[in-house]
Amino acid sequence: YLIPRLYDVEKGAVTIDGHDVRDLTAATIARAVGVVTQESYLFGGTVRENISYGRPKATDDEIVAAAKAAFIHDRIVALEHGYDTVVGERGYRFSGGERQRLAIARVILEDPPILVLDEATSALDTESERVVQQALESLIQRRTTIAIAHRLSTIRSADVIFAVENGTIVERGTHDELLAQGGLYARLYEEQFGDGVVEAHCSDGVILANGQPCRPSSQRPQLDVDIPAPQTAEPPQLIAEVPAELRTVLTA
Repeated sequence: YLIPRLYDVEKGAVTIDGHDVRDLTAATIARAVGVVTQESYLFGGTVRENISYGRPKATDDEIVAAAKAAFIHDRIVALEHGYDTVVGERGYRFSGGERQRLAIARVILEDPPILVLDEATSALDTESERVVQQALESLIQRRTTIAIAHRLSTIRSADVIFAVENGTIVERGTHDELLAQGGLYARLYEEQFGDGVVEAHCSDGVILANGQPCRPSSQRPQLDVDIPAPQTAEPPQLIAEVPAELRTVLTA
């Protein structure tokens, strides 16, 4: 919230290319900084109006190109009215992953030099997260990206990662460097990804907890193993010596 100046700092300064954001106009900051949050805000207009909100004069071709880059175009054209479909209040016609991709399309169309991802995938299921991650990969190219995330799959490819604990930066480095340190980041990574156990079954195969896809079952090698049939055994016989006095009672 400090970078787009939704709040002002109490100490120090936030600068963009050496300029204190407090010296910049709101319009300048809005053009320079794009934000994708955990909760994407869509208003009750059409899909076209929502995507072009930051660039109302964008052409139809530019809007479609942004939607394709965000992997949401196919879903839009499948709707009865396509890009003229009214999304409904807060985008209730779309799933969480689809709303995120619409928000990403909006930022792609704006094309800001600075991008802030604030828990952009934390509320999504595994399959939706994968599609949103694909959209984010095209979005973060050629721009400064700041990602705040608890899901480490979002930040593994970052140039530098800061691990924050209780409001204090405790580690800094690349993904591999932080894993080698064996500190907070490595512990969180191990908790999330472990040794690659299956996390979800998606339409294109099994996705492991470490984020890597496993080949669909039809593509996996078949193992030819001769497993012997289990040996059937007679159930054990219970033999008990019955006392003579009890034997008399049972006979009676």
